[in-house]
Amino acid sequence: MLATASVLAMVMAGTGPVAWGQSSSSIEPQIAESVSAVVNDDIISSYDLVQRMKLLILTSGLQPSQENIPQIQQEALRSLVEERLQIQELKRVEKENKTSIIATDKELDEQIAEIIQNEYKVTPEQFYAQLQQQNVGRQTYRDQVRAEMSWQQYMHGRYGSRLRIGEDQIKATMQRMSEAAAKPQYEVSEIYIDAGRVGGLQIAVQGAQQLIDQMKQGAPFPAVARQFSASATAASGGDAGWISPGEMPAQVDAVLADLRPGQLSPPIPTDDGVYIIYLRDKRAGGGSSLVTLKQAAVIVPAEADEAAVAAAGRSLEQVRALSPTCSDLEAKAATVSGVLAGDLGEAEVSGLAPGFAEAAASTPDNTLSANPIRTQGGVHLVMVCGRRNSGGPNLTSKQVENRLYGQQLTLIAKRVMRDLRTTATIEVR
Repeated sequence: MLATASVLAMVMAGTGPVAWGQSSSSIEPQIAESVSAVVNDDIISSYDLVQRMKLLILTSGLQPSQENIPQIQQEALRSLVEERLQIQELKRVEKENKTSIIATDKELDEQIAEIIQNEYKVTPEQFYAQLQQQNVGRQTYRDQVRAEMSWQQYMHGRYGSRLRIGEDQIKATMQRMSEAAAKPQYEVSEIYIDAGRVGGLQIAVQGAQQLIDQMKQGAPFPAVARQFSASATAASGGDAGWISPGEMPAQVDAVLADLRPGQLSPPIPTDDGVYIIYLRDKRAGGGSSLVTLKQAAVIVPAEADEAAVAAAGRSLEQVRALSPTCSDLEAKAATVSGVLAGDLGEAEVSGLAPGFAEAAASTPDNTLSANPIRTQGGVHLVMVCGRRNSGGPNLTSKQVENRLYGQQLTLIAKRVMRDLRTTATIEVR
C-alpha cells in the first residue's frame, strides 16, 4: 500500500477545495505506477487507486488531509475490490448462461445522464469536463457506475424475482406500524459504517467521527452517504424516511430522542457497526395535534401591580377591536402603543403552557383568544393560524410490500458479496 504522505501528495494534485464546479490549475505529478491489490489475478494499480480516491473526494465534498486520507484510501480500495469481484462474477454468469448482464455503453450513458442531472444539475459533458479539471479520468467514473448499475440489475433479476412477501408479513408489519403511530416519529438520513468491512468497531468509530467533522465543515450529507455508507439507503443519499422507535437499533433510538431537527448525531456504535444520523424533522405521535400560533402581547413584569395588568388588557382589547387576522395581526397591533405581535411557530397543543394550551384548543382559527393570558413576562392574546395532526400518512399494503422486498434483497446482496470475498484470492500490497 502506498504511504500516506505520498498518497496525500498525489490526491492533492488537481484537487483543491472540493466545491462542485470549481476548477484547479494544479498539474498532475508523475506517478510511478505499481500494484495496490490483486483480486483473483485482476490487478488494481496505484493509478486506479489514486483516481478512485480523487473521484470519491470530488463527489463527496470531503477535504483531503493527513488525518482523513487513510480512511479515503481504504474506502477507495474496498470499493475497487468489491467492484472487481462483482464484474468477475457477472462475466462468469454471462459465459455460463450465454447472456448479457453487464450494462452496455448505451445503457450506461442513459444512467449517467440521469444521475448527473439529478445530483449535479449539469450535462454529462460538463460533468466530465469538471472531472478532467481535477485530473480524474472519465473512465474512472464510468467504471464505478457500470459496476453498481450492473450488479443491482443482476441482484433484482436473479434473486428479486424469487422473493415472495407473504400477506402475513405485510399484515404483521402494518400492525406494528399502527401501534407505533402514537410514538414520536423521526425523519432521518443515515450513514452506516460496517465494522466488519473496515476492520473493527474502533476503526469504524474513528472513521465516523472523521466524516462528521468533514460534514460540519460543509461536506454534504447525501454525497458522503453515497460514497461511505454500507446501508441500502446509500443510493438515495442516506434517506431513510420517517421511522418510529424500534425500527433501528436501540442505541440509535436513544440518541434520536435527544436530537433536534437539523442536528447531526455523534458516532453511534452498535453491535456490528456505527451509525451517523442526521435528524431532518421530528413529529409527535399520530394522536397529537399541532397548532401554528401568533400572539399579541404587552410586556408587564412579574412584580407589576394589578393596575398595570389591567392597562395591558385594555391595550390588547384595542387590537381585538381592529378585527385582525393571521395575515395582518402584526401590522394592526403596531398601531396600538405598547403592543408587540409576532409568530410563535408550530407546537404540540399538549406541550404548551396551561393558558396557551387552553386558548389554542378553544379559540377558532384566525381569531384572538377570548381571555388575556398572564405570564411572568407580560399579558398575551394568542391566535391559531393553522392546525394539523402530527402523524404522517399511513403506508399502503403495496408500499409496505415494497419496503420488505427491498430489505430482504439487501440482505441477500450482502450475503452474496460476503461469499464472493470469502472464496476469492485477494492480495493487498
